[in-house]
Amino acid sequence: MNETLSTNDYLRRILTADVYDVASETPLDAAPALSERTGNTVLIKREDLQPVFSFKIRGAYNKMAKLSPAQRARGVIASSAGNHAQGVALAAAELECQAVIVMPVTTPDVKVDAVRARGAEVVLHGDSYSDAEAEARRLTDERGLEFVHPFDDPDVIAGQGTIAMEILRQHTGPIDAVFVAIGGGGLISGIAAYLKALKPDIRVVGVQTEDSDGMARSVEAGEIVELADVGLFSDGTAVRRVGDETFRLVQQHVDEIIRVDTDAACAAIKDVFADTRAILEPAGALAIAGLKQYVEREAAVGQTFVAVACGANMNFDRLRFVSERAEIGEQREAVFAVTIPEERGSFRRFCAEVGERSVTEFNYRISDSSEAHLFVGIETRRRSEAAEIAAGFERAGFTTLDLTDDELAKVHLRHLVGGKSQHANDEVLYRFEFPERPGALMRFLTAMRPDWNISLFHYRNHGADYGRVLVGMQVPDDDQPAFAAFLEDLGYRCWNETENPVYRLFLGS
Repeated sequence: MNETLSTNDYLRRILTADVYDVASETPLDAAPALSERTGNTVLIKREDLQPVFSFKIRGAYNKMAKLSPAQRARGVIASSAGNHAQGVALAAAELECQAVIVMPVTTPDVKVDAVRARGAEVVLHGDSYSDAEAEARRLTDERGLEFVHPFDDPDVIAGQGTIAMEILRQHTGPIDAVFVAIGGGGLISGIAAYLKALKPDIRVVGVQTEDSDGMARSVEAGEIVELADVGLFSDGTAVRRVGDETFRLVQQHVDEIIRVDTDAACAAIKDVFADTRAILEPAGALAIAGLKQYVEREAAVGQTFVAVACGANMNFDRLRFVSERAEIGEQREAVFAVTIPEERGSFRRFCAEVGERSVTEFNYRISDSSEAHLFVGIETRRRSEAAEIAAGFERAGFTTLDLTDDELAKVHLRHLVGGKSQHANDEVLYRFEFPERPGALMRFLTAMRPDWNISLFHYRNHGADYGRVLVGMQVPDDDQPAFAAFLEDLGYRCWNETENPVYRLFLGS
């Protein structure tokens, strides 16, 4: 950029932006459950309801509508992690011009397929937005196309700023803070420029992931900091270098930037689903995650906050990971490694220590004659409760590691507890359906004979009315009639898997 635009310049550009030929004025919805939980009024700006399921259509169309007929005739090119690509593709179809989109190879298929479906040519290149941009710049010169930047362009920024215009029109009462996700900075730059021009008392808070925090680092350093690499979970904000103009505007208008982790983003996706039944993509939920962190830090009560839900292009396959991590992100699950003596009665003593708390996961495989190592998840009401639970286990004589913040444990080790064991003699393997209620496990342990040792146990809460449990027990052949009676008296549905070839291959002694 050769000229420096003032706040009034941006105000004028936002007020005269061309967006509504293709973009919708999205609702500003109340979030009653989240409001009740936080003790504040939380409003969600539903940019996930745009035709391309993100805000990006605003800036892309505004930029392309202002190109000359000759520029549009040459065609346009853009680099994008997905949502800007869809915006450019839709705008190109509306304006009847050719579009080429360069996307990182890490872009979710749902976004790539959506761009191709709108008639744009897709070029996959590099691992991040910055890699894709370099290739798009090269193709711009090679093919003579017009480059449509996803964030570092005044017309793109102005298009995104129309969101703030709608927020102030839709909510005429006081607003204490507006929370906005930051990738390259185009969205927050437009929103902040408009809000600070008309309502300077409204606090504008940016939100980034801890592993893609280029704007936060740049503001802290007072100059643009290019990241060596970026995290890919929130692919919509995976930007190594923020824009020159967006950096200037963020420095000038944004009050602070909050960093959140992956678990917090997953929890925010769940929060929005609970209130709206919509499933946001990780980048789309960052503003909600930042809002929650801000409320906790400031002990805010009775205020009015707006969070921009900026996108919903979620890969379906990611939902399993999101569901797994949301409980920890909500501070509703703590994860532990607990060592107990490998002796009869120890398992029951451990369960007694757990008490009425809901167990979310339990993994165990006999591996040592003297010690048993358990991987256990327990439902909590607050993060500090994890330390209290760990202390209780220690007082009971069980060595305990709190794994709640251990990435290796949460991603990998929880799935790797097990294997063959030379100690698993006379083992039978059963799948059970336990009622999903406190006390179901203790009833099982109380009913079984004390000389039947549990040699394998796996359970994970899946949100159903019953728990799916895999249990290995050491039951001598002579005890099989008594074991059959135990199963009948217990009354839980079960299936004998002792002859299952997969069990024999990976777990059998």
